[in-house]
Parts: sequence; structure tokens; C-alpha cells
Amino acid sequence: MFDNLSGKFSLVFERLRKKGRITEADVDDTMREIRLALLEADVNFKIAREFISQVRAKALELDLLKGISPGQQIIKLVNDEIITLLGTGNHELLTSKSKPNVIMLIGLQGSGKTTTAAKIAALLKKKNESPLLVAADLRRAAAIDQLQALGSQLEIPVYAENSETFDPLNVCKNGIELARKSGHQWVILDTGGRLQTDKQLMEELKTLKTSLEPSDSLLVVDAMTGQDAVNTASEFNEQIGLTGLVLSKLDGDTRGGAALTANHVTGVPIKFVGTGEKIHELEIFHAERMASRILGMGDIVSLVERAQQEIDQEAAAEIEKKIRKSQFDLNDFLGQLEQVQKMGSISSILDMLPGASKVKSQLPSADLSEQKLRRTKAMISSMTMWERQHPDRINGSRRRRIAQGSGMTPADLNQLLNQFKHMQKMMKQFATGSKRGLSGFGINGF
Repeated sequence: MFDNLSGKFSLVFERLRKKGRITEADVDDTMREIRLALLEADVNFKIAREFISQVRAKALELDLLKGISPGQQIIKLVNDEIITLLGTGNHELLTSKSKPNVIMLIGLQGSGKTTTAAKIAALLKKKNESPLLVAADLRRAAAIDQLQALGSQLEIPVYAENSETFDPLNVCKNGIELARKSGHQWVILDTGGRLQTDKQLMEELKTLKTSLEPSDSLLVVDAMTGQDAVNTASEFNEQIGLTGLVLSKLDGDTRGGAALTANHVTGVPIKFVGTGEKIHELEIFHAERMASRILGMGDIVSLVERAQQEIDQEAAAEIEKKIRKSQFDLNDFLGQLEQVQKMGSISSILDMLPGASKVKSQLPSADLSEQKLRRTKAMISSMTMWERQHPDRINGSRRRRIAQGSGMTPADLNQLLNQFKHMQKMMKQFATGSKRGLSGFGINGF
């Protein structure tokens, strides 16, 4: 996410931090580099120019050139201006006085609208809310089947009609009525994808909104399309009236132009961002946290929140006991890998760490890291329980069987066992209070 932009910001800020004193020329050079970084991120020229003008004016107004740590203060000004650009308004879901609250999802075909509907429902369910999904996309083949499959996976009910009558308004009304009778607090309407230039379909959407009066009208846009996504959002807002945006596929957006400018251009707040293909990879938008990621400073708050949601705390405590008693085996390690994977892809986790762009640049690729985890799980899963508990006693014949069963080579298995042996050694040092051992604790190398 934003790898290119974050990398450039990190380089600029690194040079600033090294300067005890800076001149006006230093400020101008820094602003020039930031402007180029924004333009390369697909930020509109006028917005980039206005951004730089604001930061430069504030820097000179505060007379930072004579202050202590002026570089650090300029970084703060840039951070604050990015937060302003991202939008400081209300990013929460809106509610209505009469229940249920209705969220109408709209967007172009292929924007990830149906998957986003399921993701929002999953978020609400985690908060002990009761959502109902309504399959109102009657135009796309298999759209209803897709939503029903996602609902079944999440154990969230889906209202759908198999009638041949093409009436999305009636489907939505019936779904809302069912939710009201069943006590659901939220209804999420998955409407059909449409182009903003299709007058007939846009009129249909206007009718849906006028008749249903949803508490939220959210447009799902593909962040990877950059300024095209922003332009689409502007046109939908002018014709329909939006209450929020959802930026899907943000994990694949290395530039960040859509995220940076969508709110500024449209005046519509970003409410959610999609950070991966998995159902739980949808985040509530926080401008301050997103600015921190863009500037390469990570997002530890979101990382901790995700860990608290996805990691079994009791299991974590039990693992800690085993580590202290030097009883941690491959079966425990497999469990830890599965816990980490619940938090999302390695790439998405790295995005939340300070200096993420540097860390990711040192990896062969994010996909390769994911592949390593899958290979490791495959090898451990091919072992018997005894072998997982006694990896040091796995002989040659067992190694050949495990390698063959997992589709790996004996060399791959030997590497895993050697790395785990090293890891156990580090854990033992950690358990006995050695500070050196702490640096080796984790899944590095796997």
C-alpha cells in the first residue's frame, strides 16, 4: 500500500532529520521533492501545488528556520496537511431514528461492491450488531449466488428473491421489512453495478435512494484506478448524493492518488478501505492513521487493534508458558502461523510497521513471504503429532516421507528444521532472561 509514495517521503524526511539547521533553500528543495512525489502518486497538479503552498507558508510563518529541530517540525506540518487533505470530518456509519439502519452500496461493475457488502456485514457482526444482506444486484450473473456464498461463510443471513420479475426496488423493500420484523439493526443493500454515464440506470438508482431513504449511500470505487476513481465519485455524488466512499483494493495501490484526494475533490468522507481479498481485510478509515502510513511511519494502533480482534489471547498466554518452560514445539508453531495469518497478509501487516517501505524492499516479494508461510504449514501438517513434538528426532526416512507428503524437497525440510532449532535456542535464552534471545524471537526466516 502506497509503497512508492511512502518510500519517497521516507527518503525526504530522513535527509531532513539529519539537518540541525535548515535554510529557506532547504525548505524549497524539500517542497519540490514532496510535490514531485505527490504528482507521481497521481495527485492532481492543482491539489499538489496548493498542498505545497500551504506547508511552505506555515513553515515560514512559524519561523522554523530559527527553531530547534526544524526538520521534525516540517514533517509534522506535512503530516497535518495530509490529514486535512484526507478529510477530518465524520467517517462513521450514519444511523437513523427508525430501525433498521439501511446502507445502500453502489458502484461500477468490478469495483468489489458485493465483497465489500459482506465485509461491512462482518465488521458489524464483530461489534455484536445484527446485519442482514440484501441481494439487489439483479443484473450481474451469479451476483446473488456470490452474496449468498459469502453470507453462508460468515453465518450472516442473506435476503434474496428468485422471481423472474426484474424489480430491485421491491427486493430492497421486502428485505428491509424482513429485517424490521426479525430485529436486525442493519440492512446492507448490494445494488447492481452501473456506469455513471448510463442515464437509465442512474435514474433507477435515484428512485431506489428516494424510495428507500437509506441512512448511508456508499460508493465503492477501485483505488487502483487513481484519479478515475475520484472522477467517478464526483459524478455519482452530483447525480445521486453520497454519504461516504469505500476505497476497495487499496492494498494493490502503490501510488495513493485516490486515497489522498477523494475527500478533497468530492467533499464526501472515506468510510472504509479494503486492504486485501479476505473477508476481514476491511478497515474503518482514520485520516490520522492513514497519513502515518503514507509518510512511512506505520500504524501501530491499527495493528494492535487487529491483533486484539484476531489473536486468541488465551492461546497466546499458553504459548508464553510453553516458551518459558522450553516446551514450544512445531505443533505450537503451526498454531502461531495460523494466528498470524488471521491478521491478514504479510504485506498488510508490514504496512502498519514504521519504515514499512524499507522492510518490504528487502523482501523478495510479499507473495514470496506468503508462499513461505504456506510451504512451512504444508511441511508441518505432513508430520505426525510425535514428529511435531520431537523435531530433533526426525530421521532420514521420516524426512523423505514428510517432504514427499508436502510436495517439498528434503532440503526444504532440513532448512525448516534448522531454523526452528535456532528459534528454540533463542526462545530458551529469552526464557532464562537473556536480552540477546529477544531479538531472535519470532518467525523470521520462515
